[in-house]
Order: sequence, then structure tokens, then C-alpha cells
Amino acid sequence: MSKPSSGSRRPDTRIVTAGRDPFSQNGAVNPPVYHASTILHRTVDALENETQAYTYGRNLTPTIESLQTAIRDLEGGEHTVLCPSGLQACTLAILSAVSAGDHLLVTDSIYGPTRRFCNRTLTRFGVTTTYFDPNAGAAVEKLFRPNTKAIFVESPGSLTFEIQDIPAIAECAHANDIAVILDNTWATPLFFDAIGHGVDLSVMAATKYVVGHSDALMGTVTASARYARQLKDTHHNLGISVGPDDVYLAQRGLRTMHVRMRAHETAALRVARWLEARPEVARVMHPALESDPGHAIWKRDFRGSSGLFGVELKPCPEKAVAAMLEGYELFGMGWSWGGYESLVITSHPLRTAVPLKAQGPLLRYHIGLEDTDDLLADLEAGFARLNEAR
Repeated sequence: MSKPSSGSRRPDTRIVTAGRDPFSQNGAVNPPVYHASTILHRTVDALENETQAYTYGRNLTPTIESLQTAIRDLEGGEHTVLCPSGLQACTLAILSAVSAGDHLLVTDSIYGPTRRFCNRTLTRFGVTTTYFDPNAGAAVEKLFRPNTKAIFVESPGSLTFEIQDIPAIAECAHANDIAVILDNTWATPLFFDAIGHGVDLSVMAATKYVVGHSDALMGTVTASARYARQLKDTHHNLGISVGPDDVYLAQRGLRTMHVRMRAHETAALRVARWLEARPEVARVMHPALESDPGHAIWKRDFRGSSGLFGVELKPCPEKAVAAMLEGYELFGMGWSWGGYESLVITSHPLRTAVPLKAQGPLLRYHIGLEDTDDLLADLEAGFARLNEAR
């Protein structure tokens, strides 16, 4: 498939139409699912010189291409690749931008497994990592070294939801020939235009809002024109491939992502404001709230907010928190998020660049698609258990 021209079509339309060409597949609305390893070639030239579009199932099939095309169109990038998980998408983006002996800057609010990759794997190959204050903005330039090749940002930050000034970071990074990598899972390209704000490699854990049903793992990386070749080559050389059935689930989820995300957004804001008023709560970490320190930048750069946010409780015993969480009927305790169900976890962010200012226990909530009044009733009952167990 060639890169589509979406013209003036708005994101909601592109989500539905991108990567689809029904009349090239006998009128079927959805792209077919190709289960393929071997792909035959009609000529020796095609076999030896890869002159046909599809050469081997690991490299590309019409199923993979359809989703890549759709994500690339939404991201506004030059090239998109798929990965079997969001974490692998994060690590692939880094490996596409750094080499042995390079220096990497990473926000201190990064997703924990990405930090672990930097600390335990990159170090084996001579890549050093420095963590920086997520509120640094353009001041991150003070940490640049002659061998700094990439900055990895996440906005809002994992678990603590700091909003970063991506345009300011990108401006000083590009002036020094440094790549900007963004984990854009929280907002997706629907709510934050990563490439348009200066990001070179935009990452999504498509497991979350793209798939949207808690039934498949997926990651995507989209590169600007400057980094498209490096991304494509690194992805190919690492032999990364995604199963066709998982690609199908991501394609299906993508078509309703805009509807689901707006429902998540509306419900999450209502719940977040309700939690702000609770006497047991010290603060709610949600950038769309006017009380949030990052609200002004969020309002300037984002088109919406998702269903994930953090809560700091006022100091209370661990047994009281356990009583609250273990008695929930609608909020399940489990990793991941972005599906139709509401979730909660206790959170213990690791910080090494700046101290974490939290006096009480931290929680992370994902607000699903249940009736919001029922969710509030579940939360109300939870606070009653917390108070009783103090």
C-alpha cells in the first residue's frame, strides 16, 4: 500500500478509513488476516532482489501493512512498525537512535520496565543513561554531552502524570542533533500530535487504547522522515514480527478508539473531580484538572485526556488501603489499562533525579466504560472500608 493522502479528513474519519481498501479485496470491509511465513516468488529476480511487495511473512504481509498504514496516517509520520508489546516498542525506538558509547537522557517519570532496560541492558553495550526532572523543559539542555544522541520523554509521566514541555525539549534537542523519543500511550495521536510537536520517534503501547479490550499485546513505533530508515532497518535486523491474529484484534480495536477514548475521558474527569473532594485524598494527579501543575501545558498542546490518572491518599495504614482495594466490586487489581474495565493498582514510582514528594500511599486508576454512578458507588464503599480499617 502506498502512503494515503488523507487531505482535510479529521482524525475520527481517519481512524475509520485509514489502512482499508475494501474493493481491492472483493468488497470486504475489513482487511483479510494472512497467516503466512513462506511467500512465493514467480521469478528469480523477484526472489533474489526482493522486487515484489511481500517477500517473507516476518517482513510484511497485507495484514501487517494495513495496520501500519493506519497508524502511520494517524501519527502523521513517515514510517510505522509493529512490535509484540509496548515495552518492545520502547526498546526498539531507543535502539534505533543510539549506538555503543552514546549517551541517553530519560525522564525520571519513565515507565518502569523502560528504565530497567536502560539500566540492565543498554549498559552492557556501553550506552549510558542520565535521568532528568520531568519538569525541566528546555533546561534539559544543561545535561547534554557531546555524545548525547536521544532524549526519551513520556508525557504525562508514568504513575505520577507530570506533563512535559515537548516542543521546548524538541527545539533544543534538534539544535544539537539529538533525537526525541516519546511514549505517547496515554494520549495516542488522537489527543496529542507527537510528530507535529517535534517528536522523531513516537511510541505507543497499542495494548492499551488501540486494542482496547484487554485481549492482545501490541506496540507501535512511528518515525519522522529523519529517522524512518534507522527505524525500518533496526526493526528488520532484530527480526521483530507480530502474529496476524493480534494484528487483526488491533485493527478491530482501532476503528472505535475515538469513541471509547472520549467515553474514558468524560468518565475519568468526573471521577477525578469527585476524588479531589474526598477528605481521604491529598491530591489527584490528572493533567486535565485545573489544579494540576501541568494543566497549562496540557491545555496548550493536547486535544483531550484519557482514562488513566493517579491519586495520593493522605497518610494511612497499609491494611486500610488493602481493605479498600480488595473489597472493590468493579475496580479490578491488575497490570495494564486501556480496556473497557476499570482497574486500580498501588504504585511505587522509582525516582533517581528528583525526590518524589508524596506523604501518603499512591494509587493508579483506570476508568473504564461502566456506568460512572456505579463506579462512584464502588469508590464510596471503598473509602468506608478504608476508614473502618484505620
